[in-house]
Amino acid sequence: MKLRAIFNRDGGTFRTTDMAAYGRAVEAAFYAAGHELEIAVVGAGEMRQALETAGRRADLDAMIAGGGDGTISAAAGVAWKCGMPLGIIPAGTMNLFARSLKLPIDIWKVPEVLANGRIIDGDIGSADGRAFVHQFSMGLHARLVRYRNAYRFASRIGKIGASTRAAIGVIFNPPDFEIEFDADGHRERRHVSQISVSNNHFGHATLMYAEDVTAGHLGFYTAPPLSPAGVAKLAFDILRGRFRASPLITEMSAIAVDLHFPKVDRKINCVIDGELLPIARRDIALRVHPGELKLLVGTGDQ
Repeated sequence: MKLRAIFNRDGGTFRTTDMAAYGRAVEAAFYAAGHELEIAVVGAGEMRQALETAGRRADLDAMIAGGGDGTISAAAGVAWKCGMPLGIIPAGTMNLFARSLKLPIDIWKVPEVLANGRIIDGDIGSADGRAFVHQFSMGLHARLVRYRNAYRFASRIGKIGASTRAAIGVIFNPPDFEIEFDADGHRERRHVSQISVSNNHFGHATLMYAEDVTAGHLGFYTAPPLSPAGVAKLAFDILRGRFRASPLITEMSAIAVDLHFPKVDRKINCVIDGELLPIARRDIALRVHPGELKLLVGTGDQ
C-alpha cells in the first residue's frame, strides 16, 4: 500500500520525541512490510488541512494520523468523509480510541503492528453531523473539562493534576438540567447530572472506552441529579471500573438518539472526544454509522 502519515508535533508524547528519529523508525517498519510511506510532521493548527489534503489524494491507499485523542478524532472525521482507511498512532494522555482498537500505546511499537495489520469496517458516531469515535457527553464531564481548562499545565502529569483539582470542584458543584430524548422511538423527559453517548457501549475498564467498535450501536447513559456525595460515589464506581454497573447510571442501547433541552436559558457546553464545545441550539441528533469508518488495525496476534 501507499500511505501518508501525518504527525501532530504538538500532541502529547510527540512534544518530547525526536521526530526525525521517530520518522525513520516508522518508515523502516512500513518499508519492511512492503509498503510505501510518506511522512509529514506538522503543528496542531496545520493538522486538519494536512489530513483533508491527504484524504483527497487518489494515489493513496490509506493515511495514518499521530497525536492525542483530539487529533485522532479529527482524523477519523476526515477519513470517514473521504472514505479512506485510517491508521492511528496514539501520542496523547488517554489514547482511548487506540485502546478500543487494541493497539499498543507505546508509539515505538505501534508502527510495526499497523504495517503488518489489516483493514476493518469500524463504526463512527456523529453529533449533528460532527464525527466522534469515543463519546459525546454533557453535564458532569463537560463541567470537569471546563474547570480543567481554566488551569495551566504543560505535561501529562500537569494535566492529571489539573483534572484532579477540576474533579473536586465538580463534586461540590454538580450540574442539574432537564432533557427530553428519543432513543429509537423510546421517549422520556428526565432531570440529569450527566449524559454520555458512546460509539458502541463502554467496556468495563476504568478509562471507559468501547471494547468493540463494530457492534453498530450507541451506548446511551444518564445519571440523575446528584448531590456532592452522589458525584463522589459515581467517581468511585468509575475508578473501580464499575461505571455501567453503578446504581446511579441508566444504560440504553440505540441507533439514533435525539436530545432536546426544553429549559435552556444560558450557554451550555458538551464534550466531543475530549474537546469542550458550546451548544448553540436546543436539539442535538446523535447517530451511529455502522461499518463506515475504514480502520487499519493489528492482526489480533500482537
